[in-house]
Amino acid sequence: MSSQKKVQKLSTQLIHADADFADVHIGPAISVSSTYRYPEIKEGKWESVTKDWDVFNPKMHVYSRYTVGTSTRAEKILGAMHGGYALVYSSGLSAGFAALLYARPKRVAIKGGYFGFHNTIGVYQKINPAVKMIDLDDEYQAGDLVWLETPLNPTGEVRDIEYYAKKAHAAGAKLAVDATFAPPPLQNPFKWGADIVMHSATKYFNGHSDALIGVLVFKTEEAWREAFHNRTYLGHPAGSLESWLLLRSLRTFSLRILAQSKNATELARWLNQIAKTPKGKSYDGAPGGTISFVWHGSLQDKGKFDPAKQHEGGFAPTFSILMENPYHAQRLPERLRLFTHATSLGGVESLIEQRKHSDENEDARLLRISVGIEDIGDLKADFRQGLHAILKEKARL
Repeated sequence: MSSQKKVQKLSTQLIHADADFADVHIGPAISVSSTYRYPEIKEGKWESVTKDWDVFNPKMHVYSRYTVGTSTRAEKILGAMHGGYALVYSSGLSAGFAALLYARPKRVAIKGGYFGFHNTIGVYQKINPAVKMIDLDDEYQAGDLVWLETPLNPTGEVRDIEYYAKKAHAAGAKLAVDATFAPPPLQNPFKWGADIVMHSATKYFNGHSDALIGVLVFKTEEAWREAFHNRTYLGHPAGSLESWLLLRSLRTFSLRILAQSKNATELARWLNQIAKTPKGKSYDGAPGGTISFVWHGSLQDKGKFDPAKQHEGGFAPTFSILMENPYHAQRLPERLRLFTHATSLGGVESLIEQRKHSDENEDARLLRISVGIEDIGDLKADFRQGLHAILKEKARL
């Protein structure tokens, strides 16, 4: 990563950080070939065609499990925007598993967050039975991996990266941050002390609900090369097509994420006013007594930590609300017209999910909302009509 690329603004990096690997095509070209022709062996003498092949800056490709043009270019952009060195994987969970394999922890400190990664740790424990899980707020030891998800899935609550980084490093532990809910420019975990940053790029980086892909970002090229070796022989790189979809999407990422963040912050604050409105009264045409609580970084208590300090570019576009009535939580997603009842998040379209469908441990009243790039007035109007619609239904739960 050159010093010139480090000083470029994000919107420029997204277009030009992969320029050294571009060809004559303006839009990135795609090849789904799994293998490539070796270069000509000169003078009839055999020597390895990969002798001078640098996988970090590949001038040719040999086999798609190692490198392909689309993934290399996407990695250059993702690395530049974080100020680090990125690798793409077949999914967010495979990236999470790769982080465990790289860190080789004796213990993993974790609390709450995405249920899928808790299961990934369980898979890792099958091959490393001695690995223990401890609470995020327990005391750390050398060799621990502190897994900090922030903002937190599903609520969007913000955790203090700097606090956990200092605590981890003082004990000789490493800090990995799952920043899927708020990628740069909203927050950059490296600025606050993270050692590894993970994203499910299926979400905001891709942003079009059409590719499954994960990302790990490291602080050094040495760490990148070790993780590259592991990825090669575990065989879980991102596919050529998925990498191309990601590369396509990164071009407009800064426009999408800032619009989504602005929409979500305004919608969360509006819904919070409804939550404060008693039954029988209304706020801005929406009925009170329907929503019990709203979680969002912009609404978070600033007593010990102000999330705005960490979220210099804006707050996460995904957050949760708690309905007063579990039946209303079941029905509201079906009564909304612009929010689709579906899992996942980060796409240009707004989604809403009764989270218990994905995670049985969640409260049946909790709805997770992923805000897209639609007009904010239309999104409010949709909630307004949806809340009125569920009040007309007789509760059965």
